[in-house]
Order: sequence, then structure tokens, then C-alpha cells
Amino acid sequence: MIQRPYYENLLRSRLLEERRFIQVVLGPRQVGKTTLVRQVLEQVTIPYSFYTADTEQEGTWINEIWQRERLEMQFSGQKERLLVIDEVQKIHNWSEFVKKQWDEDTWNKNNIKVLLLGSSRLMIMHGLTESLAGRFELIKMTHWTFSEMHEAFGFNLNQYIYFGGYPGAAGLINDERRWRRYVRDAIAEPSITKDVLQTSNVYKPALLRQIFEIGCSYSSDLLSLTKLMGQLQDAGNVTTIAAYLQLLKEANLLAGLHKYANDDARRRQSVPKLQVYNNALYNTFSRHSYKQVVTDPKLWGHQVESAVGAYLLSQAELYDMNIWYWRQKDEEVDFVVEWDDAIVGIEVKSNHEKTTTGLVAFRNAYHPKLAFIVGYEGIEVETFLQTDIRKLFN
Repeated sequence: MIQRPYYENLLRSRLLEERRFIQVVLGPRQVGKTTLVRQVLEQVTIPYSFYTADTEQEGTWINEIWQRERLEMQFSGQKERLLVIDEVQKIHNWSEFVKKQWDEDTWNKNNIKVLLLGSSRLMIMHGLTESLAGRFELIKMTHWTFSEMHEAFGFNLNQYIYFGGYPGAAGLINDERRWRRYVRDAIAEPSITKDVLQTSNVYKPALLRQIFEIGCSYSSDLLSLTKLMGQLQDAGNVTTIAAYLQLLKEANLLAGLHKYANDDARRRQSVPKLQVYNNALYNTFSRHSYKQVVTDPKLWGHQVESAVGAYLLSQAELYDMNIWYWRQKDEEVDFVVEWDDAIVGIEVKSNHEKTTTGLVAFRNAYHPKLAFIVGYEGIEVETFLQTDIRKLFN
């Protein structure tokens, strides 16, 4: 079984150091959060207990298991102990109960370390920011990279670009209908239903689903909210659509990238460039098969650009970067990566037909740290998808 890079970080940097913060493993569905934690638990020497919360349990259940851990620690004469709670977001008002018990241990100097994880990013973040401010530290997990899918499942580059990075769906790619149903029913639908609709005030659930499905199918394209509104069956206004896009972004499903500009007003008013966080979502709602896509240069160009964008979003999530696009009249740069005060321009080119004059115009206008091509006449796509984006800013 593959060990994701978060393994060493979680094991060495967090759980083995002295008790300071509640550790929270955060990430999209189906990226292996629980598997990672179980791998770590197999190696740590700290006594631990692993609990899985259930929707039928009350918040007092947290009090009960916490007290059980204190007694176990006391009776066994342990100097430290680790409490792990999975799916913690299922318990109503969970963060208040965790806060009470954590603060009590801090006051009484009980050396119980705590690790929380859950499948709903939005519900976890809501609880953390509402009740546990200053008491937690995040371990962010992202979608599987090309290197990981290649190592674990033997994916080649074309397969990764089309089928994306969901490990649970990897064994189904030879049956595309079955693969699509799995991604749609086991990943996309629970993400919408449990991670978005149950955590936010969404007055038009059908509209949000339509925005998600249409948005996925337009990944790597610029699509104004007005034009998007014209394709929706349910009524909605531009403000509502923009708000729903933001919710989908917070759930690590679909982002609307804004145009890079010197002022915030121009950024907010720009036409969004739709971008999935995992190319599997792009092709789940696409009409084109794998065979059609890899043999059509135009379709393949969209696939490659979307895959690069998805990788950039994952890297940005890890390292607190911003991802934009840039366009000025007929000149365009596919992606602009902003980190601290520096920017990098990236143009994705899959064949000789696409021009890259936009990079020249972008360099002249903004003097980026770096501006380069990924693909034809530039850095190979396979190489780029295995690059630590932070190195671009060295």
C-alpha cells in the first residue's frame, strides 16, 4: 500500500511532538484520510484509541469516550495517550464538546493528544472556526497526483489526465460506464449532499447541482455567469450562481478562477474560468469517451489544460497560493500562480496550433518571477505534474 507524503509529516512533525494543538486531517472525499491515519497508527508507539462517530450519537458521547481515555491513561500509568475520532462532524455541535474536554485536559495537564478527521470539509471547518480557534492545526490532504496513481495503480499519463486521481475508482477504468457511475454516485453526490447542502443555506439545491454538473463539463473554459445562467433549467440570478460556485470551491470540487489584475474590483468582476479539482469530475459529466478524447487534438488540449489546472489547485491548497488566469483582448495566459508577492505565468500548449504570444504580453505587463510553457515546445506535461510548485519561486 502506498504511503502518501503526508505520512511522514503527520507521524514525525505532529503526533510525536509535545502536546500543543488538536491535529485535524482535512481534505476532499476519497483521498485516503482514514487510510493514512491507520497507517500512522500502526507505526506509532503512543498508546491510542480510534473511534468513529455516528449520526445517532449525541455530543455527550465525546465526553464519555474522553473520560474513558483519562481513566485508561491513569490506570495504566501512561505518560501520554492519543485519541483519534473519525467522522467527528456527524455529531451535532461536536466542536463545543471537543473544546470543553481539550481545555479541561490543558488546565489539568493531562497529556492526551487529539487527532480529528472527517469526510465533510465544510462542516469540519465551520466547527473549527466557530469554537476551536487557536486550538487546532490543519493537515491538508489533496487529490492523488500522477506520481501516486502511477505508483499505486500503474496509470500512464493519458489515463491520469482523463480518469483523474480517485484511488477508489482506479480499478473501474476499463468499464467507463461503471467508472462514471461510481464517481458520480459514490463521490460527487455525497460531496454535494453531505458536504455542501447540509452545511450551507442553499435555497435551490437543484440549481446548485446543475451548476456543478455544467461547470465540470466546461472545465478549463471561460464562461460568464450570465451565459451559465442561460444553460440552467432552474431559475437563479448571477449573485446566487456566484455564491454557489464559492461553496463548490470550498468543498474542493469546482472553482471559478478570476482574472489576474492589479486591483480586487477588476478581479471580482471578471468572467470566471471554470476548473475542476480532479479531472475525473470533468469526464464524469462529459459525453466523450477516453478513446475519443485521446485521438482528438482539440478535445485532448482541453483535457491537458484541465489536468494542469487541477494539479495547480491542489498545490495551491497545500501551500496557500492563489491561482488566476490572465487575459487582455486577444492575449491570454492559462494560469497565473501567486505566492506571497511573486507571480508565475503558465501557458498550456498541447500542439503547434495554439499560440503563446500571451506569455510575452504578460511578461511585459507584470514582470513575473517566471513565465513558461507546459506541453508542446515547453516543459513536458508528465514532468510538470510531478513538480513541487514551490520550486518555481526559488
